[in-house]
Amino acid sequence: MTTLSIVATPIGNLEDITLRALRILREADIVLCEDTRVTKKLLDHYEISTPTISYHHHSGLAKVEKILEALRAGKKVALVTDAGTPGVADPGGRLIAEVLNSEISSEVKIESIPGASALTVLLAISGIATDKFLFLGFPPHKKGRQTFVKEALKSEYPVVLYESKYRVIKLFQELAINGEREIIVGRELTKLFEEVCRGTTTEVLNLLKNDVNKQKGEFVVIVKPLEKRKIED
Repeated sequence: MTTLSIVATPIGNLEDITLRALRILREADIVLCEDTRVTKKLLDHYEISTPTISYHHHSGLAKVEKILEALRAGKKVALVTDAGTPGVADPGGRLIAEVLNSEISSEVKIESIPGASALTVLLAISGIATDKFLFLGFPPHKKGRQTFVKEALKSEYPVVLYESKYRVIKLFQELAINGEREIIVGRELTKLFEEVCRGTTTEVLNLLKNDVNKQKGEFVVIVKPLEKRKIED
């Protein structure tokens, strides 16, 4: 039986990788990368020489067939994303589905090598109850974005979102317009300029507007639900 390993990689700090992940990357015959240039920095840092090929959301059926062919040949394949856990807000799940739907599904062991995830990094230091939360990933860029924001604000549980530096100001404006809420924002998590901001949507929005440096990097946002009013006797 051959193996498809889903390997979590650091979201910023290269030390945030497990010993198991390093072993799997060394033992693999091929490492599938969202961006081979990004993964090469990680592999070079740990002196890992495993060959890499690209696999990302633009990869077509020809690339999938190439990966299936490698698995048919008994190759050990490791899948990584640029940062964090594959399959969480990236196309890793699509590849797994292709393998499960192929004629070799019973011959391939699919294993998860756990590690860093921006989602859990911010939840862990949020200071709020996280026994239940709703993860919605990235908002749509255009179509369906307003509906997405309104649905997020309706949740009775904390909502976790990802957003890029190009649309984070827009996101906070949309949240403020549709309903002021307490939020927790993580920027550049685990990296040199890591920052966590807490406050109302408008307070955080003004903070970013007044300092362009705070608009750089990748963002994780937790939207706190409205507190339920206690019914007094």
